[in-house]
Amino acid sequence: MTGTLYGVGLGPGDPELLTLKAHRLICSAKTIAYPAAIGVPSFARHIASQYIAEGTIEIPIEMPMKVERFPAKEIYDQAAATIAAKLESGEDVVVLCEGDPFLYGSFMYLYERLQGDFPCEVVPGVSSINACAAALGRPLAARNDVLTIIPGPSDNDKLTRMIEQTDAFVIMKVGRHLPRVKALLEELGLLGAAGYVERATLPEMVVTRLADYPNETAPYFSMIIVYKGEEAWTLPRQS
Repeated sequence: MTGTLYGVGLGPGDPELLTLKAHRLICSAKTIAYPAAIGVPSFARHIASQYIAEGTIEIPIEMPMKVERFPAKEIYDQAAATIAAKLESGEDVVVLCEGDPFLYGSFMYLYERLQGDFPCEVVPGVSSINACAAALGRPLAARNDVLTIIPGPSDNDKLTRMIEQTDAFVIMKVGRHLPRVKALLEELGLLGAAGYVERATLPEMVVTRLADYPNETAPYFSMIIVYKGEEAWTLPRQS
């Protein structure tokens, strides 16, 4: 008998947005793993910290933040080997995942390495997309609207093609790309319809119209939401 690998979605940041299943698994876990950027405390661990029992074995997966599709391959290989040893001993391992494990989540890289050899279960989490829409106070899409998720680092040609082919879209991972994306939306006549949210559900959350956002760069945890469909949805007048 081997242990089970659990990829547990934590939601966007507010610990109260954990599912009951996520809460149960974290509270009972004997071993947890979580991603952490090198030199920076793990945000995933921070979300779940109050539910982690004393004495729980922790496996931090430290990695550089990169744009490539398979970031830090050797780090995931090493983390998978460490986790595999725990699973082979019959112990379950809970991997903490910001947001949802299968939506831009780092857990997917562990899953692809381990799911062929061990039982794996993915516990969905509230995504930052849903959290940002709720904070902005405007629905994402309705009826037959097409909703598109676009990575902020995409070049302008790709951004333009995707924006023109959809009814509503969210741009994630805005960060240093904010000035370029903002200028493109203005060029496309969509700046007035764009909402902006950073650090959704956290105490320092910012919610505003993108046109009113004064900074030249944005945090990594930031998102632009635009609706182009047939519903008469507008942005709130005040943030």
